[in-house]
Amino acid sequence: MAIILGIETATTICSVALVKDGKLLAVRESEGSKEHSAALTGYIHDVLAEAGLTFQELDAVAVSMGPGSYTGLRIGVSSAKGLCYALDKPLIAIDTLKSLAWSAVQKCSMDNSNIENTLFAPMLDARRMEVYTAVFDADLHVIEAVNALVVTENAFEEFADKKIICFGEGAAKCKPLLEAKSSISFLDTIILSGEAICMLAEEEFRKGNFADVAYCEPFYLKDFIAGAPRVKGLR
Repeated sequence: MAIILGIETATTICSVALVKDGKLLAVRESEGSKEHSAALTGYIHDVLAEAGLTFQELDAVAVSMGPGSYTGLRIGVSSAKGLCYALDKPLIAIDTLKSLAWSAVQKCSMDNSNIENTLFAPMLDARRMEVYTAVFDADLHVIEAVNALVVTENAFEEFADKKIICFGEGAAKCKPLLEAKSSISFLDTIILSGEAICMLAEEEFRKGNFADVAYCEPFYLKDFIAGAPRVKGLR
């Protein structure tokens, strides 16, 4: 097992966690679109201080790789790569939607819910009626790969014979369209977390599945579209 630092900045959540041998040692997190650049470095120092560990004692750094916010992903991935380069530690890239699904599976298991024959559909907001989503089974095997889905009343009808649980920040806007279906339910309390990043990273660490620190890039799924400049005189 290992000591792993996990960074999650794919959405408005800024979360940093530290895990050793499958046990959560410390976590810091907050929510806000402006939090990432201001809070991330402080959170990293805080979790190490709380655990009484130094940077050199880390075995790896794991980071949420997307899909998600362009700016948030750039901040998280750049910070993780900088740490790995400076400390000569391996980098572990984690699918953001898979980490969200991990949290949902853990929640259902703690509630003693029967998740046999259940599928998990994490959703991140992609603007308008579009979400970034994927479908996983209870063992986190990919049933449907990551995609940008325009949600309609017919979404997920190919899984009509299964129970589907939807969750994540993008699920709320889909609820009015899908909640009438008896096969689809919603979890309202599942958020992205550095803890999930760390827990998934442990298996990747055991397998030696490390990202290339020099060439690793976030998975945006869609191209970045710049908004109109707001500086006076530029419009």
